[in-house]
Amino acid sequence: MNLKSKTILVISPQAWGPMFISKHHYALELAKKGNTVFFLNPPNQGKGKKSFIRVETSGVDKNLFLVYHQLWFPFSLKFHALPLFHRLMKFHIKSLLKKIGKPIDIVWSFDIGNLCPLNYFGKSTLKIFHPVDEPLTLPAIDAAIGSDIIFSVTNEILQKYHAFKIPKYFINHGVSEKFLSLPNSDYTPSSPLRIGISGNFLRGDIDRNTLISIIGENPEVRFDCWGSYLPGQTNIGGNEDTGTLEFCGQLQQFPNVKLYGAVTSDKLADELKNEDGFLICYDINKDQSKGTNYHKIMEYLATGKVIISNNVTTYKDKEDLLEMTTDRSNNEELPGLFTKVVKQIQEYNKYELRKKRFDFAVSNTYEKQILVIENLLSNIGTTTRGKETVV
Repeated sequence: MNLKSKTILVISPQAWGPMFISKHHYALELAKKGNTVFFLNPPNQGKGKKSFIRVETSGVDKNLFLVYHQLWFPFSLKFHALPLFHRLMKFHIKSLLKKIGKPIDIVWSFDIGNLCPLNYFGKSTLKIFHPVDEPLTLPAIDAAIGSDIIFSVTNEILQKYHAFKIPKYFINHGVSEKFLSLPNSDYTPSSPLRIGISGNFLRGDIDRNTLISIIGENPEVRFDCWGSYLPGQTNIGGNEDTGTLEFCGQLQQFPNVKLYGAVTSDKLADELKNEDGFLICYDINKDQSKGTNYHKIMEYLATGKVIISNNVTTYKDKEDLLEMTTDRSNNEELPGLFTKVVKQIQEYNKYELRKKRFDFAVSNTYEKQILVIENLLSNIGTTTRGKETVV
């Protein structure tokens, strides 16, 4: 299947905003290829407002449109009466499609929240289910019902959907070409050394104690933190409980920490190129990805610079791409590993290693991932769409 000149509805559990993750990048890349893309935001849950459906231009590509909406029935039904919620969603989806006003060729769902059942879309519509987060509940598994094909960024996630007798494929996280920074043959460390950390600091699965320890034990290193750290900054969710706010308050107190807040994807791409290395520090036991894969890894690899990380299963057999801990039960090794790497930063950032990381990122741009997906979709027979069920 040629992914050009199609009308595509992207269903995202994270709203459109300055911080881009997989869903946003795929929507933009598909639009750049000449498809008409409608990015469906999660429902507005504001109280005291009437239901609405609004389609707006994105402002980033003429082919990309943003769909904002609010339900005419209580969103809380999803948690207390899911069958009733879905029956009502069937009518809401019809209203969404009427507002969009164009036949949908492809529904591309990243939503493991089982908000918009895929079998509510017509049989002539190709339905792609693309979970990039760990499915931890039965509704997250049921979200695949009605799909024609499943893609995911980890084999562990794909295994969770083994009961679905439809094609399933591993597609690694992609990277936007604007993050690519061809390494120079020479490398001179910054003074002070700069270590980048990007993401949402309001997340509850960061290994906060270990991160605080690493920062405190390395006062000569500057930690550049890109992402939300104050309530209201994020478009990709997060916690605002006392523990989270105290953690973010601690980060603000360190003289060797620079917090930039949420920035656009373009800004992040420019800034990551100035770092000497990167740190990933999640608690695997709390992590929504369970230490299997992270979108940010590909953006870091695109710079060629060294990555110091908790254990990540997708990269266990890819030597020299990540410097990561071996233990999957805790991060006790991480502070020592961090110290070891920063003390030998020139060795870990020698040209051969930087080029190897960069080349791996180049092989996984969103443009190339979509070409791979095009080939896989070509193998799906249109006569079997929507007929497979869970067994």
